[in-house]
Amino acid sequence: MSQTTETIAIELRDQGQNERSNTSILPLRSQSPPPSDAVESLLADATVPDGGYGWVIVFASAVICFWFVGTSYSWGVIQKALVDDGLSNASTLSFVGGLTPMCIAVLAIFNARIIRAVGARWTALLGVLLLGLGEVMAGFAVKNVAALFGTIGVVSGVGTSLCFIVVSTTPTQYFARRRGLANGIVYAGGGIGGAATSLAMEKLIQATSLAWTFRIIGLLTLATGLPAAWLIKERAPVRRKTFIEWKLFRDLKFCLLFAAGAIATFPLFVPPFFLPLYAHSIGLEASAGAALVAGFNLSSAFGRIGLGLLCDLIGPLHALFLSLLLSGFSMLAIWPLSSELGPLILFVVINGAANGGFFATMPTVVGSLFGSTRVAVAMGMVVTGWAGGYLLGGPIAGYMLSAFGGAEAGFKAYRPAMYYAGSMSLIAAALVGVLRWKTDGKWKKKV
Repeated sequence: MSQTTETIAIELRDQGQNERSNTSILPLRSQSPPPSDAVESLLADATVPDGGYGWVIVFASAVICFWFVGTSYSWGVIQKALVDDGLSNASTLSFVGGLTPMCIAVLAIFNARIIRAVGARWTALLGVLLLGLGEVMAGFAVKNVAALFGTIGVVSGVGTSLCFIVVSTTPTQYFARRRGLANGIVYAGGGIGGAATSLAMEKLIQATSLAWTFRIIGLLTLATGLPAAWLIKERAPVRRKTFIEWKLFRDLKFCLLFAAGAIATFPLFVPPFFLPLYAHSIGLEASAGAALVAGFNLSSAFGRIGLGLLCDLIGPLHALFLSLLLSGFSMLAIWPLSSELGPLILFVVINGAANGGFFATMPTVVGSLFGSTRVAVAMGMVVTGWAGGYLLGGPIAGYMLSAFGGAEAGFKAYRPAMYYAGSMSLIAAALVGVLRWKTDGKWKKKV
């Protein structure tokens, strides 16, 4: 990387000197155009500090991630409480839970424009404000499904999407050699948040009410998330008028990554959304269901750090492929046989780690393929493809469950949904394998 960058810099310098020497005979418009996006990325990456204030950015991003990822992955606890209250069925309520992360995908390109217009700090502040406000408002909407769609789904969803674009792109600007580790730590905050939030929600529901559970979580989000957002700042913001690079769709590697991400998101929320209901179907208490979701999120935190480290050790594409392969294997070979607590814990550990690894490795893959100055645009475009999986992944599993007898029909009724989710992960893994081969045919090489 450094050798290539020096070469480019020398070429640009020499080119500039030649142009200055010929200004007397050449018109201004004949001078060479400014460097391309790829060249700018190489030049920017050559001066990455690989630390310094970057660790403050990592800490602040992890705190933000604690809340927006943690609450999304704890929806299963809320969903079970709403089903028990008779508000609606699991498939409909999965739409509410899925709408929040779906906003990440639907608004990704628009949010890339926002972060370039107002900067990472103000984008983060607005995101945390909307996230917490939507949760507080949801406390007044627990008896109305439509109101839940509007509050926790839309208001918190917009906040979640703004938070996501900030934590996915800002730490990348400060790291090159340790980029995978930095992203892993950031998203590990979300895994820890999911573990803590799911247990806290279960206790709060029992001690107070579902309404006050929403309000307390929202107020805590604002109290801790806003100071963290204020610490966010960009190292080298790139101001461009365009926020979609259509030419990327002419790049086969980008198309493969786009398709892999779009397919991989369908199964992501199936386990955390349905684990509390599944635990009940095999005779476990509600507290055990919440503990399983907490364990899933805690495993996700370790998976985010572990696979983030693997990005630096074996290459980000290898790490992404491994995460998707483990996710598919666990849902096809372990979860369907988990009629007792022991195998179910094994599934939670493996799938949670693989699930979290997807989020830690994807920004690293995008950054390594397209460079730090293009990561906001490229990541925004990739994440846009996740809309269908975020919104429909959980509900499809819910409809399959209903078609085979519903939540009260026993654990076997969940198997079609498990097979659907696992198959989607393996298809995504296959696409990443093709991308790896197209990037470099030497499989032992770190890519």
